[in-house]
Amino acid sequence: MRKGSGDMAIFEGSGVAIITPFADGGVDYGALGALLEWQVAEGTDAVVVCGTTGEASTLTDDEQIEVIRYTADLIGGRVPVIAGVGSNFTEHGVSLTKRAEGAGADALLHVTPYYNKASRRGLVEHFKAVAAAASLPILLYSVAGRTGMNIDPAAIDELMKIENIVGVKEASGNISQVVEIARRAGGGFDLYSGNDDMVVPLLSVGGKGVISVLANVAPRDTHDMVRKFLDGDAKGACEIQLRAKPLIDALFCEVNPIPVKAALYRMGKCRYEYRLPLCPMEGANFAKLEKEMRTYGLI
Repeated sequence: MRKGSGDMAIFEGSGVAIITPFADGGVDYGALGALLEWQVAEGTDAVVVCGTTGEASTLTDDEQIEVIRYTADLIGGRVPVIAGVGSNFTEHGVSLTKRAEGAGADALLHVTPYYNKASRRGLVEHFKAVAAAASLPILLYSVAGRTGMNIDPAAIDELMKIENIVGVKEASGNISQVVEIARRAGGGFDLYSGNDDMVVPLLSVGGKGVISVLANVAPRDTHDMVRKFLDGDAKGACEIQLRAKPLIDALFCEVNPIPVKAALYRMGKCRYEYRLPLCPMEGANFAKLEKEMRTYGLI
């Protein structure tokens, strides 16, 4: 079969939605390189760069492509590099798609159009256009809480017919929708959890892994959670999922990626720097995050 069970499958396991560290207003490539090396050493199975957690919305196009290029060059094929190149303007998404391919990405992540949104027909046509511009495999990204645009199972039915659209990062938070997509796909379309608190439930209906915020700070455990489940140790996977739940909640007590970048700063792995409209955490939330990090053993 093509798609998830064939040659265009991208990865199985834990894909980190890596942050983009900043220093004095620019991208901190030294910190990014150290983070990437740590992720590979800790067993992360794929790197997703310039996604939501990577603050792509505050990068210029040239910065975004350079971050993708740097990541692909440094990783050097050790794990797949998946480039976030989504846009709410289809021609812009096509342009970023072509540039990311030239920068060395192994696969692409395309979020639904945001703000202007679309009808189901427009959504399908949008993804058809970006897929036609790409030779690489594409993951869809369904996160209605961010974009106001869900990819429902009927749309997935149409989109999974496109050869190089091979799966979806499902972050709707609707497990019933996930189950229905899994039922319709029948194993021929890869499902990845976009919610760190729903990894094991999604794996239980045939998911291939997670694209994770948690993996930024706990890469080994996130990898092990998926690997244990896929290797038949559902109990061990569940134990990691449940132990991580309070930390996951703290990592989302303010809008992502504000808390996870604060956590990495607290771990000494990046500066405590964002680009507006993102800004440092409220004091009480920072204290809550520190508490859960200590409980988990990160600091």
